[in-house]
Amino acid sequence: MLRWALAFFIIAIIAAIFGFAGIAVAAASIAKILFFIFLILFVIALVGGLVRRA
Repeated sequence: MLRWALAFFIIAIIAAIFGFAGIAVAAASIAKILFFIFLILFVIALVGGLVRRA
């Protein structure tokens, strides 16, 4: 999931360089959403691993 967020971030940067503002904003917002989903799943997995050890 982090790879997808990075891919959409790179697409947003390239689109912004070439002047496609709408595509850049859309790709950046998708990357942001995917990154936050990744963070939430990472924290859940981290807490689950710590609970399982205890």
